Amino acid sequence: MMLLVILAFVVFLLMGIPIALVLGMTTVVYFLLTGNTMLLESTPQRLYSGMENFGLLAIPLFMLTGELMNSGGITNKLVVFARVLVGHVRGGLAYVTVIANMFLASILGSANAQAAMMSKVMVPEMEKEGYTREFSSALTLASSIVAPIIPPSMIFIIYGTLSGTSIGGLFMAGIIPGTIFGIGFIGLIAYLGYKHNFPRSERASLELIWNSFVKVLPAILVPFVIIAGILSGAFTATESAAVASVIAFVVGMFFYRELKWKSLPKILINTVIGTATVTFLIAMANLFGWLIAFEQIPQMIANSMLSISDNPFVFLLLVNIFLLIIGTLLDGIAALIILVPVFMPLVSGFQIDPIHFGVIICINLTIGLLTPPVGTGLFIVSSIAEVRFESLIKAVMPMLLLGIGMLLIVTYWKQTTLFIPRLLGF
Repeated sequence: MMLLVILAFVVFLLMGIPIALVLGMTTVVYFLLTGNTMLLESTPQRLYSGMENFGLLAIPLFMLTGELMNSGGITNKLVVFARVLVGHVRGGLAYVTVIANMFLASILGSANAQAAMMSKVMVPEMEKEGYTREFSSALTLASSIVAPIIPPSMIFIIYGTLSGTSIGGLFMAGIIPGTIFGIGFIGLIAYLGYKHNFPRSERASLELIWNSFVKVLPAILVPFVIIAGILSGAFTATESAAVASVIAFVVGMFFYRELKWKSLPKILINTVIGTATVTFLIAMANLFGWLIAFEQIPQMIANSMLSISDNPFVFLLLVNIFLLIIGTLLDGIAALIILVPVFMPLVSGFQIDPIHFGVIICINLTIGLLTPPVGTGLFIVSSIAEVRFESLIKAVMPMLLLGIGMLLIVTYWKQTTLFIPRLLGF
């Protein structure tokens, strides 16, 4: 019977049906095949209960923050500041792409949104200076995966909600891994720049650097207030999203004066659409989790892994391999919602810190955005940058391999994730 359900899931996926609907339809097929039609009466309640969590309120608020910052000219100020700092170095504009992505990661928290936005901004600029469109697109996509790692992070919010882990602790845990990823991509650019003789821009004057720094200060205020507020106990991670929205509005409207009243309806509509997409996926994945619980799949996976090894290092390696494969097939948020209830009993059994595991699983599923055949980031950047899908895959492979290497560093050197949270008492 379960084979038919799996077959239905695969068929729905191959038909190109959105993953949220695939999860819901597969669950209904399971109820019908097993004769549990009575459960259909409880389905609406189950969908609603999956959304009844205070932590999820941060998602629309951080989405609103991102929209306000983007419309308020923050993105442009961050890119200009990064360019002024390192534009004169060989491969300077490639460094700018990475550094600007790290700045923006502390504001947007969504790799897909960041990849889409940066593709519009950086790919044409890099092409003008002599970089190939394929390399420019691949670097923009690859460096955008730091978005869900550097706080605030939507994927950390979802993991923390599902696992009962401190969202503030997860935010702090993402700082060092996000920095490691940024340094890794910078090192790759340095090597490629030397090998391919990348172009460089003119060196900026000290006056221009200072003026750019002054202009960007209000933009940097948002992540600073979020982190400082959480650490001081002034507000929770969820409440920080509301504070960030207010600051983003004030900065864009009164400091930079690029945010207009007439833009607010569009900003709110984009926020609602983005929130509805994510929350509908969460609700459907919660319904699919019902199916998993009925079939005792978590227990089956736990027994299978324990039969292979009771060593936590081997367990983490198996998890990484499994998630990298899953990331090629499923959307990261859907996979997270489905798999966290499966893995948490194992995490407890192997005595792995849930904050450390949360960073591992979130990085892993984020890497899935640039993993063929169905990495959503590949489709987004390929479409926006107008580059052939096959060419983009080829160009992104060195960066994908580098990302996997850095994932292993974070996996087996747990102080990269736990040093700051432990220092701050999480």
